[in-house]
Amino acid sequence: MLFGAVLVFIPQITLMFLLISLLEQIGYMARAAFLVDRIMATTGLEGRAFVAMLSSVACAVPGIMATRTLPSSRDRIATTMAAPLMTCSARLPVYILLIALLVDPAKRWGPVGAQGLVMFGLYLLGGIASMTTAWLFKKRILGGDMLPFYMELPPYRFPSVKSVLLSMWDSAKAFLHKAGTIILGTSIVLWFLLNLPPRTGEIANMDAATGSAYVLDHSFAAAIGRFIQPIFGPLGFDWRICVGLIGAMAAREVFVATMGQIFAAGNPDSPADAIRTAVWTSGPHQGELLFTPPTIAALLVFFAFALLCMSTVATIRRETNSWRWPAVAWGYMFALAWIGALVARYVTMWLT
Repeated sequence: MLFGAVLVFIPQITLMFLLISLLEQIGYMARAAFLVDRIMATTGLEGRAFVAMLSSVACAVPGIMATRTLPSSRDRIATTMAAPLMTCSARLPVYILLIALLVDPAKRWGPVGAQGLVMFGLYLLGGIASMTTAWLFKKRILGGDMLPFYMELPPYRFPSVKSVLLSMWDSAKAFLHKAGTIILGTSIVLWFLLNLPPRTGEIANMDAATGSAYVLDHSFAAAIGRFIQPIFGPLGFDWRICVGLIGAMAAREVFVATMGQIFAAGNPDSPADAIRTAVWTSGPHQGELLFTPPTIAALLVFFAFALLCMSTVATIRRETNSWRWPAVAWGYMFALAWIGALVARYVTMWLT
């Protein structure tokens, strides 16, 4: 069930990989770099930086590696600092879960569904944040003149179905590999944290649901979540969400699996219903909704900005050959995520 909580999003992610593969093999990516060169120049970067950012829509790791094509070291660092803000495939499962909780699927804005508009807004938010960050780092922090931009444009060609499918499969296989190693391994560790120490004697006279909830509330995971909760308390995140954020440090998709484990413990009969309906906290805050619209909005913005992927951090370290820039990236993105989530929470509270 926990593995399936992430695998259920494979069709959407595979479709995105298919579209990116088509753009690459048709020969449009080089032309896209040429077309947006003037736009990218407003940030102090050249058109090839756009290719790295567009690649980051699939995953920030190959996007950061694509900065090797940039001739200027300052351009490479500025693009590396901006690329993780592009909405990657790892954010997609989290967005789908949270948007489903926040927006009624029946709501529409003309011919367009409200859920789709929110998803589009998150992608747009990532793009704007990435471009703004690139401008800030290149023109205000790193400096340096722009080098002349030149690129050989390959001819348009119709790619073979086999090559497109193989490219799509390679990307999907990489995601499945991550799901089968990092995500599954993290989920197993979280399961132990959510179920230890054993409370057999204390729950002997309780029914299954009450006993599971008691074990969850007194687990190691609950202790860790409550320890860091003061940091995220102003955002409306309780210890359960904090545990999900810890799991998301391995890979953002783990947040979905973690929520599945937590609600499976709190409601063994129907964890899906526990997530979709009103989820109540326990203890001194009983009666307070865990997932309120302001909290969900804050979570969406937090995931849009925060650098939770340790693979990306490791790639920045390898590409820059220094721990300085990974620390800068993680620090500024966490601050941006925390402030942005706080603003989103209070704006949503005002609107609702």
